[in-house]
Amino acid sequence: MSTKLPSLQDDERFALMKFRRQVADVLKPEHDDYYLLRWLRARQWHPDAAEKMLRDSVKFRERWNTDEIAKWPTPQILRDYSPHGVSGYDKEGSPIIIIPFAGFDIWGLLHSVSRADIIRMTMQALEGYMQLAYEQSRKTNNPASRQFVVVFDMDNFNLKQYIWRPASEVVIALIKMYEANYPEILKCCYIINSPKVFAFAYNMVKKFLGEYTIDKIRIYKPDRSKWLPAILERCDPDQIPAYFGGTQTDPDGNVRCEQKICWGGKVPKELYTSKEDSFNNNLTFTETEIRKGSKLKLTFDCEDGGCFLKWEFRTYDSDIKFGVKCVNKKTDESVIEVPLKRVSSHQVDESGFITCQPGCTYHVLFDNSYSYFKTKKIRYSVLMTAPLSDVEQTMAPVAVTEETVPEGETVGED
Repeated sequence: MSTKLPSLQDDERFALMKFRRQVADVLKPEHDDYYLLRWLRARQWHPDAAEKMLRDSVKFRERWNTDEIAKWPTPQILRDYSPHGVSGYDKEGSPIIIIPFAGFDIWGLLHSVSRADIIRMTMQALEGYMQLAYEQSRKTNNPASRQFVVVFDMDNFNLKQYIWRPASEVVIALIKMYEANYPEILKCCYIINSPKVFAFAYNMVKKFLGEYTIDKIRIYKPDRSKWLPAILERCDPDQIPAYFGGTQTDPDGNVRCEQKICWGGKVPKELYTSKEDSFNNNLTFTETEIRKGSKLKLTFDCEDGGCFLKWEFRTYDSDIKFGVKCVNKKTDESVIEVPLKRVSSHQVDESGFITCQPGCTYHVLFDNSYSYFKTKKIRYSVLMTAPLSDVEQTMAPVAVTEETVPEGETVGED
């Protein structure tokens, strides 16, 4: 399909040509000029900055196996309690995504699934929407169809959940992931029925948003006479649920269009995974103490492709710093896989994984060097799986050391 590009200035065309040459080795057949323009616009038309952004994203996608994310078996609880859905398409053919945000029970979800699962689910949804938008652009022969129109309904928004540190950390992680890996996919975002307390929450997360995102956000108070005309200027009424002032309903007359949109809701406590249950998954756990001013370092060697480094841990009473560094054994080049930062593992279990590269050593660090008075008790399972081609997943050899942190030594950085 030939993609009709918007008119570009001469310097913009030059930047596009230069950018394409610089990243030619990582491009796929579907990565046309319109795709490249997303990264250039996100970096104010600076090809070098756009190249770094794109290459960092390629590494991120490799670590999370994003190209295969559609095959990930989404936990049923996320299917049932993650509010989002497509109601239709705007006048240019772009998908209209409806998110009844008050139905996002972050407290309940974090007591039922891991943070990594929530991030994976978000990536899966974004990738699915992008595929839908790409197919729309082929039908309409209009690249503008590749962007989304998003309606966030903040009715009954509860700020209390997001004051809880693990919840705010997840939200910020999701925003950072979106900004770094999905530039310029947003056409317009309508935040409607915004209560006064939302302004406080928005000011907290706004600093993590790029200007190219902020410029597309429109915030409206609970006044339908203000936000509905703005939405209908871009979208036909039959593409908007009747609940929000459009004319669309489910075949049974449901004005909330629940056959298209998951409204989420409060996660039943019986679905919570207790701290004890979360570790009852055939993993081997070690319990130890990390003295004040000390660290626990775990070292794994990856010899074959297809291996994963997986972790799950919790601390008692206090948080801990956690990070992962990869060192190439031939070149000694170091790459920060997980930046070293404090995690609230005493409030919710911390878990995750990364894809490992052969010929590399992975250093996992639990760092208590910032604590001058408190020894931290931790229960953890960190392992490197055998290659996926093997029938069984086993733990790779690991050397464990506990030592006082030398001045200036880190795995990552805050």
